[in-house]
Amino acid sequence: MLGHMHVNWLVVGIGDITRKRVIPAILTEKRSVLRGVVTRDAKKAEVYPDAAAWATLDAALADDAIDAVYVASPVVFHAEQTIAALKVGKHVLCEKPVAMNYAQAEAMVAAADAAQRMFGVAYYRRFYPKLMRAKALIAAGAIGTPVFAEGIYHGWLESAERGWLRDPKMAGGGPLYDVASHRIDALNFLFGKPERAVGLRSNAVHGLEVEDSATAVMSYAGGVHAVVDARWNSRVGRDEFRVVGTEGEIAMTPLNGPEIRWPGGAEQLPVAKNVHLPLIENFVAAVLDGAALVSPGREAVWTDWATEQVMRG
Repeated sequence: MLGHMHVNWLVVGIGDITRKRVIPAILTEKRSVLRGVVTRDAKKAEVYPDAAAWATLDAALADDAIDAVYVASPVVFHAEQTIAALKVGKHVLCEKPVAMNYAQAEAMVAAADAAQRMFGVAYYRRFYPKLMRAKALIAAGAIGTPVFAEGIYHGWLESAERGWLRDPKMAGGGPLYDVASHRIDALNFLFGKPERAVGLRSNAVHGLEVEDSATAVMSYAGGVHAVVDARWNSRVGRDEFRVVGTEGEIAMTPLNGPEIRWPGGAEQLPVAKNVHLPLIENFVAAVLDGAALVSPGREAVWTDWATEQVMRG
């Protein structure tokens, strides 16, 4: 437990996600304080005059007042920066995917266990009210025995805003790491750790060093099969998500929209205006109150395991 009743945050990396969601969530959350940021571009830090600014993580970690670190750097740095922060006694909330590979991800969990500190991962879709509702409906037998699930995300390659996503040395992979990871984790949230995973990757349209399309097929306990297809090569946008059971299906398309339908029922369950806010609130409650993390590192690494099987495919 902390000596004070708030969490002093350090945010590593000022990019699209931190500017638009993470830092606003920290500034909004009533028991959070933005203590400082790490960025190589001092100009980016000027927007947050009440926060300290450091050029390197090592320099920032010398500040004893920091309680928690939000790691929002490119994936290649996740393991190194998370482990460094945990080793000096900071709690860590890391962007997804956890790491470049499963071994790195496991090392991060081990470091958190050794330091006895919280380690969470930013799979914020676990906080979507309709995904939580789907989990409860499945448990209540609303569709009988679940047998199949799918998450499909199609779009066109993004602008150059996050150019590092196209570099395998920085990002690990393309849409498999970026958008498929969220869907794989959502399935893991519903069904647990995947027992098997296989997949395909290709560069069908774009001349990239990472894949522009990936398809993962997974199996879960009880015989559930699941498919995640993510691509940057279709101008026809799709955000489909469904769970099929022996007696019906739970439809959540689009996953990022409010509607959920099941046999005999439908609800509108909108997501938070800032999807990172429930994530930050839960992490703060875990640090200060001993609440359970909704997206703990030890479960988030299941996605890294599945991704690695697909990379081998």
